[in-house]
Amino acid sequence: MASSGNIATLNPLHKMSTGTFSNGNLKYALSGDDGYVATMSMTKKSYCEVRLDATSGNGGSIGIRSGQCNQYYTDSLTFQTNYSSGDLYLYKNTSGTDVGDIGGVISAGDIVMMAYDPATYKWWVGVNGTWRSSGNPATGANPMYTGSATMFENMENIFWGGWKSSANGMTVTFNFGQDSTFGGQETAGGNADENGFGDFKYTPPTGFLCNSSGNIAISDDIDPAQTDDDYPSKQFNTVLYTGNGSTNAITGLGFKPDLVWVKRRNSSGDQRLVDSSRGVGVALRSNVTGGDVSEANGVTAFGTDGFTLGSEGGYNASSDTFVGWCWKANGGTTASNSEGSITTTVQANTKAGFSIINYTGNGSNATIGHGLTKAPEFVIFKRRSGSAQNWRVYHAGIGATKRLTLNDTRAAETVSTFQNTTPTSTVISIGSDSNVNTSSGSQLAYAWHSVGGSSKFGSYEGNGNNDGAFIYTGFRPRLVFIKNADAAQHWVTHDSARETFNPMDTPIDWDESYAEYTSSARAIDFLSNGFKCRTSDGEINSSQTFVYGAWGDVPFKYNNTF
Repeated sequence: MASSGNIATLNPLHKMSTGTFSNGNLKYALSGDDGYVATMSMTKKSYCEVRLDATSGNGGSIGIRSGQCNQYYTDSLTFQTNYSSGDLYLYKNTSGTDVGDIGGVISAGDIVMMAYDPATYKWWVGVNGTWRSSGNPATGANPMYTGSATMFENMENIFWGGWKSSANGMTVTFNFGQDSTFGGQETAGGNADENGFGDFKYTPPTGFLCNSSGNIAISDDIDPAQTDDDYPSKQFNTVLYTGNGSTNAITGLGFKPDLVWVKRRNSSGDQRLVDSSRGVGVALRSNVTGGDVSEANGVTAFGTDGFTLGSEGGYNASSDTFVGWCWKANGGTTASNSEGSITTTVQANTKAGFSIINYTGNGSNATIGHGLTKAPEFVIFKRRSGSAQNWRVYHAGIGATKRLTLNDTRAAETVSTFQNTTPTSTVISIGSDSNVNTSSGSQLAYAWHSVGGSSKFGSYEGNGNNDGAFIYTGFRPRLVFIKNADAAQHWVTHDSARETFNPMDTPIDWDESYAEYTSSARAIDFLSNGFKCRTSDGEINSSQTFVYGAWGDVPFKYNNTF
């Protein structure tokens, strides 16, 4: 059998607090109100098995879920099989609605099979080798339940998981493909998926795969096993340096950058953004409302392995320490894009899902072409000329009816800045907001979308607990930003160049000029497959909605830890 790499287990970093793990995080004994999810999300057709080892008087349940595994399932949806009644339940938040019957009570010693197709939102349940309701996952027939895009807006946040209510004593053992004996309780099955991965009691349906790192799909464009030039750390990277007050060549980045975002670390100083579309010597500042600023002695050149600085103190003050977050676009080569109602000048990196967009506004509802192959999920807009204006932000985690502001702390506002219209694979919709579309004004937008194994943009619900929310990204992060969408809080960023061990507690706030600072209230862990909040603070993990963005350096497929 081919090597499957790492196989999913239950995730002790992503659960409610009362149950007990054992057997390599595959066995779980529930106690009180509880819940748990797995270490890999279901971004493809997935199959797993779970053995009911012991029952309880109140039954209990197991299934799949959307959203974070937080107390009371805030803003989440769960489909579950109840082992006591055999019913299938639909749970939203704390209320449950019976939506069907899987036919027959499930007893101790039974093995439940589950198959899920995230493309069609179909879920099948079987017991002891037979699919219930005459289901056939291989053909797509007779699913136990079919969801919808409305229910599952963020498919990559769906996990195998479970829950039980006041049912002390229920114990289950999962098999995501590691052990068809369920810890020696059964005779081995020896059944692998069609890629040769996994050891299951029963044969996985055709097309349904083991949740293993060997089955994680990564675009050939950025897969480290497929390219020497374009893997994640050659699309985005962070570089640290010390200023010298003179000419300073910053190297070691690993590629030629097209966007350089510089922040002085040891003392206050505005955050500078310089890109190869506007050219060297021209900067924007994320923490203020002003437009383009001429800084001839700032970034003076983009090199093949970094960038060169002049004597400007905001970039290169002698003996001061700095961080540079750097993205690759298209080597400074731009193209005219007429896919929207306003013609744009675009520099796009379709492999990494990043583009730099320049355009002249018309003051009315319009669309702008972005040059990418998928719909952007994170876009920051800035008016470059004329009177000072705010940075506006579109984020898919809160949708097109709301906006955020990069240069201050305000919560998401419900407005028509984006015409209440989600970006498409070709254009972004903008309204008459002068911050994004001033008549005859020069405008700029930086746009990103998620790329599997390299970047991820989404939202999560904080749990208000120091054992905080876990966010699956599918890679080891290099840079993460977090913004509270419900309250006035800062744009908190962590990166693994400045913070080299967990917990990471030395953030920089994108909306401020002050230095990096140490605060346990902002602590997070960077992990091989995502990040976890380690505080209950309102900046990153109160019981509210947060949006985030993450860029990585090692895809989870390749098993590197932080």
